[in-house]
Amino acid sequence: MNAADSASTQPGFHGLDLLSSAVVVLDGRLLIRHLNPAAENLFAVSQRAWLGRPLAQLAGTPAALDNALENALRNNWSYTGHNIAVTREAREGESSAPLHLDCTVTPIDEGGTRLLLEFRPIDQQLKAIREEREAVQQQANRELIRNLAHEIKNPLGGIRGSAQLLERELASLDNAPALKEYTQVIIKEADRLQDLMQRLLSSHRAMQPALVNIHELLERVRRLIHAEYVGVRVRRDYDTSLPEITGDREQLIQAILNVARNAAQAMGGQGEIIFRTRALRQVTLAKKRYRLGLELQVIDNGPGIPEAIRDKIFYPLVSGREGGSGLGLTLAQSFVQQHFGSIDVESKPGRTSFIIRLPLAAGNEQEG
Repeated sequence: MNAADSASTQPGFHGLDLLSSAVVVLDGRLLIRHLNPAAENLFAVSQRAWLGRPLAQLAGTPAALDNALENALRNNWSYTGHNIAVTREAREGESSAPLHLDCTVTPIDEGGTRLLLEFRPIDQQLKAIREEREAVQQQANRELIRNLAHEIKNPLGGIRGSAQLLERELASLDNAPALKEYTQVIIKEADRLQDLMQRLLSSHRAMQPALVNIHELLERVRRLIHAEYVGVRVRRDYDTSLPEITGDREQLIQAILNVARNAAQAMGGQGEIIFRTRALRQVTLAKKRYRLGLELQVIDNGPGIPEAIRDKIFYPLVSGREGGSGLGLTLAQSFVQQHFGSIDVESKPGRTSFIIRLPLAAGNEQEG
């Protein structure tokens, strides 16, 4: 058994795997002896491939980190480096963006290990606060829209019924066909608004949870997109080892379909969409820590989301497309949140990625 294998099996490291912060353990030569799951997620690497490799290959050599390491080794005391820019290895199909981290370096002396590094994204707390604020705002928006929908539905029924009665009364007139055209406009527009109101209210129906296979749902959405947008190619990049998730089949299909349809429309019905699935370890969703999670990305090569609406893309009635209702993404977010998940977007010209994260199984949450 080599040193790396021995390090990975040391019992003292098991407790580190339960932490939500990213932890890297080094020996005296600054070689990696352990990465906890949070560190694997943060740096987008696997422990098996990185044991025994130099820290510099993982985190580079930022001056603030080098100083913290040197001080900890020389003085045998903990030091913290602030706002360290680390460029992680890019995942396939993604660009490599620097991570801005705080890092606390703590000397240890156990089983050949020498230093324990705890990395914390400096924007993590700000992101959590922003997400919480946005969730409250979204809930207020949904309640407002739901109340408006209820208020509008009844008058719409009266307008439609009156238009039908008027159409019958006009039947005996000589110019009835021309007048009927106007009553038909009223009836069709009332039906369209009724359908809009129903969509606004549909996100409040009770969930019907069951075990579902995410890839079966994606295949259903893929067939629907192919049928509706013949010029759009849907490419699959699945992690087929993912287990089933607990969720409402119809809600999840609708959420994914709304995102994929939004992508197809943004590309004008011509382009490529990628469905990508991956497993996540030690992921925080809706303020709960889960040992296992699922990440689904819907990626398109369209023009991107206009910067003016990027931060409001999930708000009701906000759309970057002329004639769009601005409800598809709002409903998608509502359905995802009902599954204790999150949905985010990263966009630039030529690449927009909607990222849906869900817990993989009910009951796998832990304190965090």
